[in-house]
Amino acid sequence: MRRTTKASLPLKSKIEVPWDTTGVSSAPQSMPLDQIVLPATQPRRYFDPEALKQLTESIKQHGILQPLLVRPVDGGKHEVVAGERRYRAAQENELKEVPVVIRELDDNAAFQLALIENLLREDLNPVEETEGILQLLSLKLGRSVEEIPPLLRRLQHERKEAANSSNNVIGKTELDSDDAEPDDIVIDENDNLDSSNNVIGKDESDETHGSTPVNPDLKIVEEVFLGLGLMTWESFANNRLPLLNLPEDILDALREGTLEYTKARAIAQIPKLNERVEFLEQAIALNWSLSEIRQRISEKKAAASTPNTESNNYKERFTAATTKLRKSRIWSDPKKRKQIEKLLAQLETLTNVE
Repeated sequence: MRRTTKASLPLKSKIEVPWDTTGVSSAPQSMPLDQIVLPATQPRRYFDPEALKQLTESIKQHGILQPLLVRPVDGGKHEVVAGERRYRAAQENELKEVPVVIRELDDNAAFQLALIENLLREDLNPVEETEGILQLLSLKLGRSVEEIPPLLRRLQHERKEAANSSNNVIGKTELDSDDAEPDDIVIDENDNLDSSNNVIGKDESDETHGSTPVNPDLKIVEEVFLGLGLMTWESFANNRLPLLNLPEDILDALREGTLEYTKARAIAQIPKLNERVEFLEQAIALNWSLSEIRQRISEKKAAASTPNTESNNYKERFTAATTKLRKSRIWSDPKKRKQIEKLLAQLETLTNVE
């Protein structure tokens, strides 16, 4: 079975949407560029300057081959739903008109279509892909984006509990060995889960397979990931959600496509911001491999721990010694008191020399 990639997926995808994204009901038409505006909320925030430059040059030579998808908005304008890169490249080329397909879409439908269009692009960076999937789940589930990560964790917990309570082996759909990640688990819809488990959003009207209620949230989540064809929802929860906990400077590098995720996780271990930023810049500029990054981080940790191991932090040692000295009974011993007097005299001599 051929491995499914973003490039092999049509824009329509398998996600149910309230509009047709392939067969256009209206023929493309030309529209003045100054009548088109960008949406206030755009799923994609970063555009690779080099890729945009190449697209601009291509449009300069061949024109816009695929029309922009737009929708009517207030003021007689039309808002870009899909095709922002083409729109920007057209501006760079100072085109007067561009080909468009006009659709009547409300805010929710337009945003969902823009999300899907972006998620199925080959060059979307992992941060924006993760954020886009969370936004799509938010719309499909009718919950805030902030509620989605804990919801996925709860679904994972319920699935593990159900698996532990059953002696049956959890069935899974057939996947290519290069498709599945170690944590990818796909549950067949006919699998029975223990009905005593807490099911999020469960009520008496839920659909059932046999006598077992089906979690409506889980069903929606599985449909979204099946439609996108990028990964399973368990893989997303295990491997992608932690990405958003990385420091902002690391996330920026990921958004710009200058750093791979595995390298980002390694560099994020450096706690101090200034050291991390400096290390990050060097790693990108010199194109260090993951093994080089790990080695250099280990060396930094070893160097940082050396002063403490060898007790060379003199100020801390002096403070600790004087604290102990005040509480010590050494002052009642005449011999030791004389030694202290000599040491004090030496210290006074040192400070006088300065």
